[in-house]
This record gives sequence, structure tokens and C-alpha cells, in this order.
Amino acid sequence: MTHAEREKNLDILKETVEYLSSKGYESIKAPIAGFETPKSYHKKNSDVVIMPDIVAERAGIKHYFEIGLKTEDAQLLKSKWQFLETLSEMRNQKFKIITRRGHYRFTDDLLRELNLDKEPIRI
Repeated sequence: MTHAEREKNLDILKETVEYLSSKGYESIKAPIAGFETPKSYHKKNSDVVIMPDIVAERAGIKHYFEIGLKTEDAQLLKSKWQFLETLSEMRNQKFKIITRRGHYRFTDDLLRELNLDKEPIRI
């Protein structure tokens, strides 16, 4: 989800963090109260800031999680997902997309447009 939508969807973010903790993820970082905020990345010569929705660890491997929700600014979301995919590949980490009911098709279409061979986690 984009930075502007993060404040509107705090309940979805909290539910996702609970889901991940029940699946055995540890050291969860998320931009909500009670959790450490994940590291953000600034695009050079721009005011764009990229921060993963959730960062967690399991079995010693860091995972970046993005929540795929419908948005008007799909181009920003695409560039964010491409950056996080590249970052995770460079560091031998994992990048996963989580989606919810009503957003499956939007998420699948974006993944297909980006040529990312990922199966989103459906909650």
C-alpha cells in the first residue's frame, strides 16, 4: 500500500501483523503503535520515500511484506514493488505480497504487469 493509504488502513495492517505473528514470524517491524518502524529508502533527487509495509524474520531470513490493496496510484505501487523485489534478491531475502478479499484481481494484474512470478498470500 502507498504511504498516503497507510493511515486509512491501519486496521488491515494490524490484522496482517497478527496473522504473521501467528505464522511464526518474529522481530516484526510495522508503522503502527507498539512496533518498530521499518527502514525507509529515499529516492535520489526526489521526495519519494519507500518503506515496506511490514518487515519480519523467520528461520533467520528477513521477509519484506507488502499489502496489495486497490489504489489510484498504481504506478507508484509498481515501482515500490519492483524496488523491494530487487532489494530482496540482492540480499538473499524474501519479498511477499499479502492481499485481501476484494483486492485479489487488482494484485494479480499488477504482479502480471511487473512480470513477478509470485503467488500472493490471501487473507
